[in-house]
Amino acid sequence: MPTALLSVSDKTDLVPFARALAERGWRLLSTGGTASALREAGLVVTEVSEVTGHPEIMDGRVKTLHPAVHAGLLARRGHAGDEEQMRSLGYAPIDLVAVNLYPFTQTVARPGVSFEEAVENIDIGGPAMLRASAKNHERVWVVVDPADYPTVLAALEREDDAALRRQLAAKVFAHTSAYDAAITEYLARQAGEAASLPETLTLRLEKVQDLRYGENPQQRAAFYAEPGKPGLRDLAQLHGKELSFNNLLDVDAALLAVSAWPAGEQAACAIIKHNTPCGLAVGEDAAEAYRKALATDPTSAFGSVIAFNTEVDERAALLIRANFVEAVVAPAFAERALEVLTEKKNLRILSGTAHPAADELDLKRVAGGVLVQERLRVGKAEPGWRVVTRRAPSEGEWAELSFAWRAVATVKSNAIVITGQGMTLGIGAGQMSRVDSSRIAVMKARENGFDLAGAALASDAFFPFRDGVDAAAAAGITCIVQPGGSVRDEEVIAAADEHGIAMVFTGERLFRH
Repeated sequence: MPTALLSVSDKTDLVPFARALAERGWRLLSTGGTASALREAGLVVTEVSEVTGHPEIMDGRVKTLHPAVHAGLLARRGHAGDEEQMRSLGYAPIDLVAVNLYPFTQTVARPGVSFEEAVENIDIGGPAMLRASAKNHERVWVVVDPADYPTVLAALEREDDAALRRQLAAKVFAHTSAYDAAITEYLARQAGEAASLPETLTLRLEKVQDLRYGENPQQRAAFYAEPGKPGLRDLAQLHGKELSFNNLLDVDAALLAVSAWPAGEQAACAIIKHNTPCGLAVGEDAAEAYRKALATDPTSAFGSVIAFNTEVDERAALLIRANFVEAVVAPAFAERALEVLTEKKNLRILSGTAHPAADELDLKRVAGGVLVQERLRVGKAEPGWRVVTRRAPSEGEWAELSFAWRAVATVKSNAIVITGQGMTLGIGAGQMSRVDSSRIAVMKARENGFDLAGAALASDAFFPFRDGVDAAAAAGITCIVQPGGSVRDEEVIAAADEHGIAMVFTGERLFRH
């Protein structure tokens, strides 16, 4: 009679699975709450303690850590030595293991959970049984995911199951690896290492969905996310085609851009193209913010991704509908706004927020490794700013510089943003020379009919030469915000003074590659 050991925290579909095994003539071996659940369903169950000859002790901390269990899992069928030892010790093989682990991740995600409760949800026996069974998967079925129960039951009727057994074993080691990573992360955080860069960084990623392709059609792609962590997976897609690799990149950039304006401060809208803003603005409501953001560069906005930090109403929806847009993301959509937007069959509409965890790290892949840094925080940071020119900004210029600084934080370096009246007027991004970015920002602003007299300019890094300031002055710009820190700062400040420009140093660089 084949034996199945069942010991699960997640009891989804447990009883139908166990009943199907019993009907096929399997003996059911179980522990604690799982055994109780099976008996309540009318199934005959043998307790593990009957096999080990030893009771569960220490409130269930020790129950399956016994040679009778692990010999049954690891014994090699047909191996003379293993079979002789099993007979001499009175042990029997175990042919199937269905185990899932204490809910550690769910436990530590609960607000106010105590350290003691978290530690009690570190499973010891479960991972040991899973790893033993997975090691011996050619002889032992091992199931860690209830979704695999029907597949295993169907496979029991076949002989050719080597590939499935190997697949299930791989799934086990992926699962236990992620489980250990979650414990490592939690304990490091409790030890005060939340904001540090650990000696060993283990990522826990689970596939959210396959994507049609990557950046280009010849590249396969999928979206993975960290279990239990806030992010893009929290968004609900309300309408439209499936999201692509490039859509998700742009959605992430768009949400980063509008996150500089907390909900309730001002309505903010970001229009993203190729992972960088082509328009960014604030207004009294979503419609005004969108209208101003679109005015920055209507041509580049074709086929863009748009994000808001506030609910999209009907007026904003009507404006959006007039253009070709790939996706719109906002915390919420008014009922009438959804009716308007869903008239566009392919428009992807996403609802919700996706703020990253406070201690989330930013990873960039390089050949053979990963570069890791703290995530850039975007937002208001005026207290440390320093006026370095003879003329200080006026009250209106201060407000504009604050907007410009938040806006430039999400533009790809070298980044120059020219702003006025709470909107971007011209954006220069991704150039090898900062003065070229300045010239492009001025050119784009003029192409779209903006008068730059009295406008503000933000630079994500210092001006290495005075030429960028000279170009800004020639365009009519009257105030500049930049990090400072160049060996030629005095030369740059002198240029600003020559032109009557008010310049502020933030002391903080905002590179975004």
